[in-house]
Amino acid sequence: MGIKYFFSNSFDGNLAFHVEDDKNIVIKNRRDLAKKHNYKDEDLVYMNQIHTDNIVVVDENSPKLIDNCDAIITKSKNIPLMVMVADCIPILMYDENKGVVAAIHAGRNSTFKEIAKKTAQIFIDKFYSNPKEIKVILGPSIQKCCYEVSLDMAKIVENSFGKKFVENRNIDLQSINKKQLNDLSILDIEISNICTKCGNMPYFSYRKDVKTGRFAGVVQVD
Repeated sequence: MGIKYFFSNSFDGNLAFHVEDDKNIVIKNRRDLAKKHNYKDEDLVYMNQIHTDNIVVVDENSPKLIDNCDAIITKSKNIPLMVMVADCIPILMYDENKGVVAAIHAGRNSTFKEIAKKTAQIFIDKFYSNPKEIKVILGPSIQKCCYEVSLDMAKIVENSFGKKFVENRNIDLQSINKKQLNDLSILDIEISNICTKCGNMPYFSYRKDVKTGRFAGVVQVD
Protein backbone atom coordinates (compact mmCIF):
# COMPACT_ATOMS: atom_id res chain seq x y z
CA MET A 1 0.00 0.00 0.00
CA GLY A 2 1.23 3.47 -0.86
CA ILE A 3 0.11 7.08 -0.88
CA LYS A 4 0.20 9.35 -3.88
CA TYR A 5 -0.41 13.09 -3.93
CA PHE A 6 0.24 16.17 -6.04
CA PHE A 7 -0.71 19.81 -6.52
CA SER A 8 -1.92 21.00 -9.90
CA ASN A 9 -1.18 24.45 -11.28
CA SER A 10 -2.78 26.89 -13.69
CA PHE A 11 -1.24 25.08 -16.67
CA ASP A 12 -3.62 22.23 -15.78
CA GLY A 13 -6.55 24.64 -16.14
CA ASN A 14 -9.40 25.58 -13.85
CA LEU A 15 -10.81 22.59 -11.93
CA ALA A 16 -13.81 24.25 -10.25
CA PHE A 17 -17.39 24.34 -11.49
CA HIS A 18 -18.46 27.21 -9.21
CA VAL A 19 -16.39 29.91 -10.93
CA GLU A 20 -17.38 31.56 -14.20
CA ASP A 21 -16.09 28.91 -16.56
CA ASP A 22 -17.57 26.61 -19.19
CA LYS A 23 -18.64 23.35 -17.53
CA ASN A 24 -17.31 21.28 -20.43
CA ILE A 25 -13.87 22.87 -20.13
CA VAL A 26 -13.77 22.03 -16.41
CA ILE A 27 -14.79 18.44 -17.15
CA LYS A 28 -12.02 18.16 -19.75
CA ASN A 29 -9.46 19.68 -17.38
CA ARG A 30 -10.39 17.18 -14.68
CA ARG A 31 -10.20 14.25 -17.08
CA ASP A 32 -6.83 15.39 -18.40
CA LEU A 33 -5.51 15.79 -14.85
CA ALA A 34 -6.66 12.28 -13.93
CA LYS A 35 -4.95 10.86 -17.01
CA LYS A 36 -1.75 12.81 -16.28
CA HIS A 37 -1.56 11.51 -12.69
CA ASN A 38 -2.96 8.03 -13.34
CA TYR A 39 -6.20 7.93 -11.37
CA LYS A 40 -9.86 7.58 -12.39
CA ASP A 41 -11.69 10.88 -12.69
CA GLU A 42 -15.00 9.13 -12.02
CA ASP A 43 -13.69 8.07 -8.57
CA LEU A 44 -12.68 11.61 -7.55
CA VAL A 45 -14.32 13.00 -4.39
CA TYR A 46 -14.34 16.77 -3.93
CA MET A 47 -16.10 19.38 -1.78
CA ASN A 48 -18.42 22.33 -1.84
CA GLN A 49 -16.08 24.30 0.43
CA ILE A 50 -17.71 26.82 2.77
CA HIS A 51 -14.93 28.00 5.13
CA THR A 52 -16.01 25.96 8.17
CA ASP A 53 -14.55 23.12 10.24
CA ASN A 54 -16.94 20.51 8.82
CA ILE A 55 -15.06 17.24 8.22
CA VAL A 56 -16.51 14.18 6.46
CA VAL A 57 -15.15 10.62 6.29
CA VAL A 58 -15.88 9.16 2.85
CA ASP A 59 -15.72 5.75 1.17
CA GLU A 60 -16.66 4.11 -2.12
CA ASN A 61 -20.38 4.58 -1.33
CA SER A 62 -20.13 8.33 -0.73
CA PRO A 63 -21.31 10.91 -3.27
CA LYS A 64 -18.59 12.42 -5.41
CA LEU A 65 -19.46 15.96 -4.31
CA ILE A 66 -19.50 16.39 -0.54
CA ASP A 67 -21.61 19.41 0.33
CA ASN A 68 -20.94 21.99 3.07
CA CYS A 69 -17.53 20.64 3.93
CA ASP A 70 -13.89 21.74 4.16
CA ALA A 71 -12.07 18.47 4.84
CA ILE A 72 -12.55 14.93 3.61
CA ILE A 73 -10.88 11.78 4.91
CA THR A 74 -10.77 8.25 3.55
CA LYS A 75 -9.22 4.88 4.30
CA SER A 76 -10.58 3.40 1.08
CA LYS A 77 -8.11 2.60 -1.69
CA ASN A 78 -8.20 4.28 -5.09
CA ILE A 79 -10.47 7.16 -4.04
CA PRO A 80 -8.69 10.40 -4.92
CA LEU A 81 -9.65 13.31 -2.65
CA MET A 82 -9.44 16.86 -3.99
CA VAL A 83 -9.27 20.30 -2.38
CA MET A 84 -9.51 23.37 -4.63
CA VAL A 85 -7.96 26.76 -3.87
CA ALA A 86 -6.86 30.13 -5.25
CA ASP A 87 -4.97 31.58 -2.22
CA CYS A 88 -6.31 29.48 0.67
CA ILE A 89 -4.02 26.70 1.90
CA PRO A 90 -4.55 23.28 0.30
CA ILE A 91 -3.50 20.82 2.99
CA LEU A 92 -2.89 17.15 2.25
CA MET A 93 -2.52 14.79 5.20
CA TYR A 94 -1.72 11.10 5.33
CA ASP A 95 -0.66 8.22 7.53
CA GLU A 96 0.99 5.64 5.30
CA ASN A 97 1.09 3.08 8.11
CA LYS A 98 -2.70 3.17 8.65
CA GLY A 99 -3.56 3.93 5.01
CA VAL A 100 -5.55 7.07 5.76
CA VAL A 101 -5.54 10.30 3.74
CA ALA A 102 -7.26 13.69 3.91
CA ALA A 103 -7.69 16.78 1.75
CA ILE A 104 -8.26 20.00 3.70
CA HIS A 105 -9.30 23.52 2.69
CA ALA A 106 -7.66 25.88 5.18
CA GLY A 107 -8.68 29.45 4.54
CA ARG A 108 -8.66 32.04 7.30
CA ASN A 109 -11.94 30.99 8.92
CA SER A 110 -11.16 27.27 8.78
CA THR A 111 -7.69 27.90 10.17
CA PHE A 112 -9.16 29.88 13.06
CA LYS A 113 -11.50 26.91 13.67
CA GLU A 114 -8.46 24.55 13.73
CA ILE A 115 -9.60 22.41 10.81
CA ALA A 116 -6.22 20.76 10.20
CA LYS A 117 -5.83 19.91 13.88
CA LYS A 118 -9.39 18.55 14.06
CA THR A 119 -8.79 16.43 10.96
CA ALA A 120 -5.62 15.02 12.50
CA GLN A 121 -7.54 14.29 15.70
CA ILE A 122 -9.91 12.10 13.66
CA PHE A 123 -6.87 10.23 12.30
CA ILE A 124 -5.82 9.63 15.90
CA ASP A 125 -9.23 8.84 17.43
CA LYS A 126 -10.96 6.93 14.61
CA PHE A 127 -8.06 5.38 12.70
CA TYR A 128 -5.60 5.01 15.62
CA SER A 129 -2.83 6.99 13.94
CA ASN A 130 0.33 7.71 15.85
CA PRO A 131 0.82 11.51 15.58
CA LYS A 132 4.47 10.95 14.76
CA GLU A 133 3.44 8.97 11.66
CA ILE A 134 1.11 11.63 10.28
CA LYS A 135 2.61 13.58 7.38
CA VAL A 136 1.18 16.99 6.44
CA ILE A 137 1.86 19.03 3.30
CA LEU A 138 0.74 22.66 3.00
CA GLY A 139 0.69 23.47 -0.70
CA PRO A 140 1.16 26.76 -2.56
CA SER A 141 -1.00 29.54 -1.08
CA ILE A 142 -0.96 33.20 -0.21
CA GLN A 143 1.92 33.80 2.17
CA LYS A 144 2.54 36.26 4.97
CA CYS A 145 4.21 38.63 2.49
CA CYS A 146 0.87 39.27 0.74
CA TYR A 147 -1.82 38.29 3.25
CA GLU A 148 -2.79 41.73 4.49
CA VAL A 149 -5.96 42.06 6.57
CA SER A 150 -7.72 44.85 8.44
CA LEU A 151 -6.20 46.26 11.62
CA ASP A 152 -9.09 44.76 13.59
CA MET A 153 -8.47 41.31 12.10
CA ALA A 154 -4.73 41.58 12.72
CA LYS A 155 -5.46 42.41 16.35
CA ILE A 156 -7.81 39.42 16.64
CA VAL A 157 -5.07 37.13 15.31
CA GLU A 158 -2.52 38.61 17.71
CA ASN A 159 -4.86 38.18 20.68
CA SER A 160 -6.00 34.68 19.66
CA PHE A 161 -2.75 33.11 18.49
CA GLY A 162 0.13 35.38 19.47
CA LYS A 163 2.13 38.34 18.25
CA LYS A 164 4.59 36.19 16.30
CA PHE A 165 1.89 35.33 13.75
CA VAL A 166 1.30 38.99 12.85
CA GLU A 167 3.54 41.59 11.23
CA ASN A 168 1.83 44.97 10.88
CA ARG A 169 -1.41 43.96 9.10
CA ASN A 170 -0.03 40.76 7.57
CA ILE A 171 -0.84 37.38 9.10
CA ASP A 172 0.89 34.01 8.81
CA LEU A 173 -1.75 31.32 8.29
CA GLN A 174 0.85 28.67 7.50
CA SER A 175 2.57 29.05 10.87
CA ILE A 176 -0.77 29.06 12.70
CA ASN A 177 -1.67 25.72 11.10
CA LYS A 178 1.78 24.36 11.92
CA LYS A 179 1.46 25.41 15.57
CA GLN A 180 -1.97 23.76 15.86
CA LEU A 181 -0.58 20.50 14.43
CA ASN A 182 2.50 20.71 16.66
CA ASP A 183 0.09 20.85 19.61
CA LEU A 184 -0.88 17.26 18.71
CA SER A 185 2.80 16.25 18.48
CA ILE A 186 2.63 16.20 14.67
CA LEU A 187 6.06 17.30 13.51
CA ASP A 188 6.34 15.99 9.93
CA ILE A 189 5.01 19.11 8.24
CA GLU A 190 6.14 20.39 4.84
CA ILE A 191 5.18 23.97 3.95
CA SER A 192 5.45 25.33 0.41
CA ASN A 193 7.17 28.70 0.23
CA ILE A 194 5.34 29.59 -3.00
CA CYS A 195 3.08 32.62 -2.65
CA THR A 196 0.17 32.39 -5.06
CA LYS A 197 -0.18 36.18 -5.21
CA CYS A 198 3.38 37.43 -5.73
CA GLY A 199 5.39 34.31 -6.50
CA ASN A 200 5.23 34.57 -10.32
CA MET A 201 4.51 30.86 -10.43
CA PRO A 202 1.62 29.25 -12.35
CA TYR A 203 -1.07 29.24 -9.65
CA PHE A 204 -4.47 30.89 -9.52
CA SER A 205 -4.83 33.75 -7.01
CA TYR A 206 -8.13 35.34 -6.00
CA ARG A 207 -6.34 38.36 -4.57
CA LYS A 208 -4.46 38.88 -7.81
CA ASP A 209 -7.58 38.44 -9.96
CA VAL A 210 -11.08 38.01 -8.52
CA LYS A 211 -12.22 36.28 -11.72
CA THR A 212 -9.88 33.34 -11.49
CA GLY A 213 -9.90 29.56 -11.59
CA ARG A 214 -8.96 27.05 -8.92
CA PHE A 215 -6.00 24.71 -8.74
CA ALA A 216 -6.03 21.62 -6.56
CA GLY A 217 -4.33 19.29 -4.15
CA VAL A 218 -5.14 15.61 -4.66
CA VAL A 219 -4.28 12.67 -2.40
CA GLN A 220 -5.09 8.97 -2.67
CA VAL A 221 -4.42 5.62 -1.02
CA ASP A 222 -3.04 3.31 -3.72
